[in-house]
Amino acid sequence: MSGRFRFVFALMLSLALVAAACAEDPDEANGGATPTGGESPEALPGEGFHACYVSDTGGVDDRSFNQTIHEGFLRAQEELGIEYSFVESQTAADYAPNLQAFVQQDCDLITPAGFNLGPVTVEAATANPDQLFAIVDYDIFDFSKDPPEDQTFENVSELTFQTDQAAFLAGYLSAGMTETGTIATYGGVLFPTVTIFMNGLSAGVRAYNEDNGTSVEVLGWDPEAQEGTQVSTDPAVGFDNSAEGRRITEDFIAEGADIILPVAGPTGLGTVAAAEDAGNVKVLWVDSDGCVSVPDSCALFLTSVKKNMDVAVYDTVVSVIEDRFEGGLYVGTLENEGVDIAEFHEFEGDVPQELKDRIEELRQGIIAGEVSVVPTDYPA
Repeated sequence: MSGRFRFVFALMLSLALVAAACAEDPDEANGGATPTGGESPEALPGEGFHACYVSDTGGVDDRSFNQTIHEGFLRAQEELGIEYSFVESQTAADYAPNLQAFVQQDCDLITPAGFNLGPVTVEAATANPDQLFAIVDYDIFDFSKDPPEDQTFENVSELTFQTDQAAFLAGYLSAGMTETGTIATYGGVLFPTVTIFMNGLSAGVRAYNEDNGTSVEVLGWDPEAQEGTQVSTDPAVGFDNSAEGRRITEDFIAEGADIILPVAGPTGLGTVAAAEDAGNVKVLWVDSDGCVSVPDSCALFLTSVKKNMDVAVYDTVVSVIEDRFEGGLYVGTLENEGVDIAEFHEFEGDVPQELKDRIEELRQGIIAGEVSVVPTDYPA
């Protein structure tokens, strides 16, 4: 066989082998797997669902209340495939127009953020009985009655939180960790959804004093009179004024406070700044874990009083998608994990084990109904 013929024969044999390989069963060529080209991905359960969110003043990047709700919807958008729209209220005058705009957009669920939007939400729900709402931090009452009567709307889910339970644990912890014997708190505006934190904190401190024979005091809140320090009566100012938060905090520090609870949204960033400057002051954050919301200042946060609104709004979206939405009151508690305190993070090694164990005992006592979180149930 000549060299030229051998070359041609070898080339023809190679081409035959390639052709045979190309003719293999496609499943075998893919390792037994069925080809996926051309197939459409599985639809997500929330496709076609439109959730709409009206924030309070402070916006969805306030590192606290509004942002926590926003993050629940972002999770629903990512995991469930919903369409999500939001609008940030700049003043109280925006509440009603923002709600009405979303009603006209045929949103499947409208979520107003907070106590301030309560009255306009009731008006919108009454005028639009087929529109579903889930208002955060508002229990609907008929204040024209004496005493006011609790109301339930079939188209409104009221997502409320027993934050005094978690604040009690934070107060007990703080009383056990203060070096000066003085703790302080203030609110952006003294709404019931704000003062519930302050009541819980005070109850926890008083419980610690009763248990240990100490006399730790709380500045900024009088549980008997239900009066205390607030930034403003205007929510747009009270919850978005870090300069005033710093001033109030500096006054508390001058009076000896070394652990401070601001219940004031972004205004609390002024407290963080003042505590950082002081160098020996700890902060209790609210609504979300401060080490997540303000990570650069994690070293200041003894703990945070968490209100798991992100989970509540996500679960509400799921309930609408699955056609099992119910109007009425939801209450987040320690028992159902609607509220809690955050991890101690950088203070984990500083909190005595005995204090940790006692806080866990108190948690179980609160869940069992054996431990009161009402400050006036303890000696002042």
